[in-house]
Amino acid sequence: MSDVSVRKQRPKFLTLNEIRLPLPGIVSILHRVSGAGLFLMLPFLLMLFGKSLGSPESFAAYKEIVSNPLAKILLFGLLWAYLHHFCAGIRFLLLDMHKGLDLPAARQSSKIVLGVSLALTFIVGVWLW
Repeated sequence: MSDVSVRKQRPKFLTLNEIRLPLPGIVSILHRVSGAGLFLMLPFLLMLFGKSLGSPESFAAYKEIVSNPLAKILLFGLLWAYLHHFCAGIRFLLLDMHKGLDLPAARQSSKIVLGVSLALTFIVGVWLW
């Protein structure tokens, strides 16, 4: 017998389109993306908040900005980002307390996070629209 061990041929290039990320990994990445989006949009949200609380003229400017369909879509996306970040944050707190660490429970909790965040976004978005 030879002392040479057979090694698995490793890929030379990382092909991102062939990587199949499990659902808990997708929820984790969406948690980070939603947090970053909320952080980056904070000046816009604070500007809207300031206009809504200022004088009647600034409130009229606020209503004009918010009535724009693109602003509504942006605010709808920010609503999803907030609700997803909140729900996923609760999931990660439970994982930190060693609840639901096994694979079936992790998959189930990630499905719940996606379902609840999308349902709440739809309900609150329709109510606010």
